[in-house]
This record gives sequence, C-alpha cells and structure tokens, in this order.
Amino acid sequence: MEIEYVRSRFIKHFDGKTGNIYASPGRINLIGEHTDYNGGYVMPGAVDCGIMAELRPNGTNTIMCYSIDLKDRVEFKVDDPAGPRTTWARFIYGIVKEMQSLGVEVKGFNTAFAGDVPLGAGMSSSAALESCFAFALNDLFGENKVSKWDMVLAGQATEHKYIGCNCGIMDQFASIFGQEGKLMCLDCNTREFEYLPFKAEGYRLVLVNSCVKHELAGSPYNDRRRSCENVVKAVNEKQADKHAATLRDCSWADLEEVKPLVSEEDYTRAKFVLGEKDRVTAVCAALKANDFEKVGEMMYLTHEGLSKEYEVSCEELDFLNEIAKDCGVTGSRIMGGGFGGCTINLVRDELYDNFIAVARERYKAKYGIDPRIHDVHIGNGARRIC
Repeated sequence: MEIEYVRSRFIKHFDGKTGNIYASPGRINLIGEHTDYNGGYVMPGAVDCGIMAELRPNGTNTIMCYSIDLKDRVEFKVDDPAGPRTTWARFIYGIVKEMQSLGVEVKGFNTAFAGDVPLGAGMSSSAALESCFAFALNDLFGENKVSKWDMVLAGQATEHKYIGCNCGIMDQFASIFGQEGKLMCLDCNTREFEYLPFKAEGYRLVLVNSCVKHELAGSPYNDRRRSCENVVKAVNEKQADKHAATLRDCSWADLEEVKPLVSEEDYTRAKFVLGEKDRVTAVCAALKANDFEKVGEMMYLTHEGLSKEYEVSCEELDFLNEIAKDCGVTGSRIMGGGFGGCTINLVRDELYDNFIAVARERYKAKYGIDPRIHDVHIGNGARRIC
C-alpha cells in the first residue's frame, strides 16, 4: 500500500489538508484454528499487507469516513447512539464507541482508508481495520494512554456488539502485537504469549486462495461456538466441583465422561478443539527445535480435523490439501474460519515452483477457477507511519 495513494485520496475528498497516516496488518495463523474463543492456543503472525488510513481532527462532532476501495462515504456523529447502517462504517463506529468507553475523548475527524489484504483469503481485514482505527484514535485523542491489550479487546467488542460475530481475540491480537519475522504463541485463556522467530530456512509459507466462499444458512461460526459451550456446560453439570469457563479447562477424560450427555455433533466438535490445543503446543516445541517436518505433520492433522470433525472445510479446500500432499508439500491446512478461503502451505524451496504450477493446473481443470497465490512475509503490527 502506497502512502501517496492514500494521501491523495484524503486530500481530494476532504479539505486539502493532511493528517496522520496509520497502518495495521492482516494476519496468518500457522496453526490453532477455532481455538481462540475456546481459551486455547493460537500461533498467528502479522503480514506485510493490511489497512492504511489517514486521519485528521476536523473541529466538529462529526466523523467523516471515506472508503477508497469502495468509493463510498459515510458520516455519523460522535455521540450517535445507533450508528451508521453501512457495514464497513460500523467497524469504525464500534471502535469509536469502545475507545470512548476506555476514556478516550474522541472528537470529530476526517478519514480515508484503503486495504491491500487479499479479499476472501481469511487474513482478517476486519481486524486490521479495527486495529488501525483503535491505534489511531489512541494516538490522536487518547495521548497513548490505552494499552495494546485494551485496543485488542476494543476490536473484539466491536465484532461482538456492532457486527454480530462472536469472535475470539486472535485476529486483533496479531494485528496489534505483530513483529516482523516473528510468529506468536498466544494463550487465549491467560493472554500470555511469546514471540517465536520464524527462521524457516529452506522453506516458504504460501497461501493458495480457493477463490470461493460458501454462504451457509444461519451462522456456522456461532453454531460451532455454541457446540463448544454446550460441552462445557455439560462438564460443569456433571462435576459439581468443576468450574470450566471454556474447553481449555476441560480434559480428554472430561469430554469422554459427558459423551453420552451431549449430541454427537457437539462431542465431535469439542474433540477437534482439544486435539488442536495439543497440536499447537507440539508445533511450538517443533519450531524451537527447527523441526519443520513435525510442524507440517501437525498442519495436515489440523486440516483433517477441520474437515471431518469441525466440518468447516469444503470440497475445494480439501482438493487443494490433496494436491499439496501429492506434491510433497511439508504441511498444508485450511486457514481461517473455513467454508472457503485459503490453504496455508509450508513448502520446501525446491518444491515451490512445481507445487504452484500443479495447484493452478489441477484446480482450474476441476473448478474452472484460477487460484490466487500469496507468498507470506511476516510483518509489523499497528503503527503510525507519518
């Protein structure tokens, strides 16, 4: 994303004056899917693409927003109790409200923003948008008094209250805390985390975008979260002295004990989450030992679980995973919420060109779609650029 591009649009659509420019990244997640809202472990990293926004206080009580990509303008008052109806503007409105609740005296401002996160890739452009504006409002109006964790939680609260998605904290965490060249192993229960230098010499991380997104009836994301909560409730009711808050607090023995008391669907989904918790800790140890074959093994197991147990895969993603196996790719799995989007692949350098060529050829032959390829570079988190 070019600073000059965002600035030129800001100048054009407002009063010709410039403000401050901020950026916040999208993210990848090496492993640990659908575990953040279950109090488990995740292993994200910020990427070198995301959202860039220019902001300038305008001396009024009106917030004037221009989406460069959508060529759309929305305005709302600082004290508006309902907020705009336009979905993209509600992300900004939600952040304004959450930052106000943290004591940031947000006043009217002008903003123009754009993004270069690949659409439909599951790289969390929404979290990048929330994090960018949380960081910017803290810098402009909060005198940098709000902590990074408060900004993370403000983004999560925006999703919950103003968008209707009961997400965890991984996406916003990665967007705020990211560091170039480092993955992060986050304990979503305690919020403790450690940076893990990603020095995969001889390997490359690459996303293969299926370019499909299956819209299912209802909310599949919230349905799966509800399944996990049902199992936790059953565990607590079965054991009087058990006070589990999430599946993170439940053992394999706990799950087996309540198997007759929950639906088969709820049991199977909880089984995936407990297994994924174990796989993330295994990958953390493997990275420290530079054992990338172990990392890849766990990635394939995660894909199998997401496909067969958590049931968030689709035919196209399973096909891309099979292509990766056929090409000798070290590790491959669904990345993101599922039902479309990308696979993330750990590929040896010498196999990269053949894998990409075969994936493109076979996928297009079967589905008539050219998959998009995105090489992954781990970048920095939310920041002020100028």
